[in-house]
Amino acid sequence: MDVATVLAQCGGTARWSQLRPVVRRRQLRCALADGSVIRLGRGRYGLSSLLAARVTAEGLSATASHLTAALHWGWAVKHEPDLAHVTLPRGRKLRAPARTGVVRHWRDLAAEEIVDGWVTSPARTVIDCCLDLPFDEALAVADSSWRAGLSPLTVRDLALRLTQRLRRKVARVLQHVDRGAANPFESVLRALCLQVEGLGVVTQHVVKGRGFFARVDLADPALRIVIEAEGFENHGTRDALKRDCRRYTGLGARGWVVLRFTWDEVMFEPDYVLDALRETVAVRRPTATNLSTAS
Repeated sequence: MDVATVLAQCGGTARWSQLRPVVRRRQLRCALADGSVIRLGRGRYGLSSLLAARVTAEGLSATASHLTAALHWGWAVKHEPDLAHVTLPRGRKLRAPARTGVVRHWRDLAAEEIVDGWVTSPARTVIDCCLDLPFDEALAVADSSWRAGLSPLTVRDLALRLTQRLRRKVARVLQHVDRGAANPFESVLRALCLQVEGLGVVTQHVVKGRGFFARVDLADPALRIVIEAEGFENHGTRDALKRDCRRYTGLGARGWVVLRFTWDEVMFEPDYVLDALRETVAVRRPTATNLSTAS
């Protein structure tokens, strides 16, 4: 798998530790040399579209925002945007040629909400995503920002400046933000779980017993449902196959049902994922009270 594809599945930005399982150093050097990948910092890489987005924003005297700003801050997103997101002051008009190639937003930003004269601040970036993007995309950004060290309390405090209606939109995302989600893949999968009545998942749940230990992506402990986001890591070796078999056999032996979804299914076939989740919940709920309490 080429470096750009792996980065796209990571959410547009990743550290070398995330790339190393499936990318060779030679591949990374070649991608850096041909310009398809850029170095964002020590051990951190992103897609080259970030540079083009900055040039676009500065050329329009606009502020890079939303997903473009999220990528600038090193946060992973559900999908790398095809066009740069920019925010313009209310009432500002662009000539026809400048209207193409960008996603335009109109909002009056305070001086402290703009960093280095061209990009929204971290907290403002999360708020904009909560206000203007679909819930799953906004949740992926918010989760990633918390993993990167931005406290949701900082975002909440800035959101107090908004009207009550807009505060509610931000609060809906912050209510479910969880830095336990490893990547946008898991964030989007969790957003789907939130649509399923009767399903209550937690991240990074541990199942253990005599001689057994498993940390799973998502789990509903009451219904004994494990939900795994199966990424691009290599599971093709004999040892990896053995570990996988023992892991899922151990979970099944302890009364857990395991659902495994691929990146493509979560991102492009959400109806399939939702149907599988709902059917499993419907089967498990009648028997939930009879499940043993043993791990």
